[in-house]
Amino acid sequence: MRFSASRSLSALLLAAALAACSAPDFMSFPPQTRGNKVDPELLVQLVPGTSTRNDVVALIGTPTTKSSFDDNTWIYISEVTKPLIAATQEIRDQNVVVLTFDAKGVLRGISKRGAADARQVTVVDRATPSPGNDTSILQQLLGNVGRFSTAPVGEGSSNTTGSAGGANKF
Repeated sequence: MRFSASRSLSALLLAAALAACSAPDFMSFPPQTRGNKVDPELLVQLVPGTSTRNDVVALIGTPTTKSSFDDNTWIYISEVTKPLIAATQEIRDQNVVVLTFDAKGVLRGISKRGAADARQVTVVDRATPSPGNDTSILQQLLGNVGRFSTAPVGEGSSNTTGSAGGANKF
């Protein structure tokens, strides 16, 4: 009798696990667009050598950012993500449109970049050392001994926490 009860319990647990993996559509979240997604149909209406900054803003809006060292380079960045479990995001699509203008504000170039053009960046796991942070437990416990006096503030005490009186003494 025990063998069949444990078998049915394991079958029930397996069925519950499989049901959790295939969540119904009403529980899934829709994809989210982040940034300034440029519509390709609107982008073809921009003509290098003819369109101006005002035309670009009227047609596709203001840029996500401008180049750090050149105000004549406008960058439109967009990303389509889908929320997953534990607040992680699945990246569905990434697009970058770079518009370059001349000094008079006339559009000179249009370039598109996607996820395939991305560069992998390795993050270095280092910390900048700062003096004074490597104290032992004993130094932390005994560090304040003798710094404060028991005399009331204002009566010649050496308490440095108040703002009245001369310079702080350490």
